[in-house]
Amino acid sequence: MMYAFSVEFQMPVEKALEQLNQALKDEKLGIVSDVDVQAIMRAKLQEEIPPYRILGACAPGLAKRVIEAEPEAGALLPCSIIVRQIKPDLTGMTFMDPEAIFGLAENGAVADVGREAREIIEAVRDRLTGQHSVNLTA
Repeated sequence: MMYAFSVEFQMPVEKALEQLNQALKDEKLGIVSDVDVQAIMRAKLQEEIPPYRILGACAPGLAKRVIEAEPEAGALLPCSIIVRQIKPDLTGMTFMDPEAIFGLAENGAVADVGREAREIIEAVRDRLTGQHSVNLTA
């Protein structure tokens, strides 16, 4: 995938979410949105799917720089992270590649933020892969 990178963990989704939240905090990122796709499918379609969450991670200082450089580039925010159950004790995480996504703006200042944000997201991934990682794909 040119727009994301993924990792898998030998643990349940809730434990993986706890570790992700801590790694994000350690890198000065916060969750600004949390879409529980499993709950939406259940409520709207009466369908059961395994746990699947789409989180929006943000560093306010980086977001401010993107919006100041190009207000419309705010449509590329926040950085999405998918957390999903692959098997009962196997969780997958897919991280949006902000460098690839922010590159869509074709604005040097926005691209610079994308590179910086990718380094931060990779640091989050690296914090997590030191714990219980079974597979990493770029």
